[in-house]
Amino acid sequence: AYYAGLVAKYWFERFARIPVEIDVASEFRYRDPPLDATGLTLVVSQSGETADTLACLRYAKSQGQKTLAVVNVPTSTIARESDAMALTLAGPEIGVASTKAFTCQLSVLACLAVAIGRARGALSAERESELVSQLIAVPGLMAEAIKRENKIEQIAIILSKAKDVLYLGRGASYPLAMEGALKLKEISYIHAE
Repeated sequence: AYYAGLVAKYWFERFARIPVEIDVASEFRYRDPPLDATGLTLVVSQSGETADTLACLRYAKSQGQKTLAVVNVPTSTIARESDAMALTLAGPEIGVASTKAFTCQLSVLACLAVAIGRARGALSAERESELVSQLIAVPGLMAEAIKRENKIEQIAIILSKAKDVLYLGRGASYPLAMEGALKLKEISYIHAE
């Protein structure tokens, strides 16, 4: 969720022209930061039950902020206690390295960034249409990637012999690189950064 937030920061700042601050929930809840009562706090949680994220939500509400939960479970505590929710519809989480939850979080956050950008007048109707078309194309691109399973398997065999993997990324690809390294470590225990 943190890395999804880091990617979304680029989108909200670029498309909606809103300054964004991202925090790890476990650290934010102990900082006691001043929050503008006219601000919005987005909390992102796959389960909607993450204790640190719930504590952040409650703190933001106590500071007068409106809250929006990006969650997968509509009946979760975070969903119920937020002013509004945007469902990811990722389905049940089966494994720790849940790429589908991350991908769905990114999808929802991208849609929010575009919608807010258009509502604020930061995006023209033409640019909004272009971005929405690109988002609509993503499932087809993913299907094309899946068709290359044999090539991906060959790459995976080569990577399985590596002792270290370095992911590089710039801009919104930087937090994507961090997420990739995290997933590789979780699944294979190969050193990755």
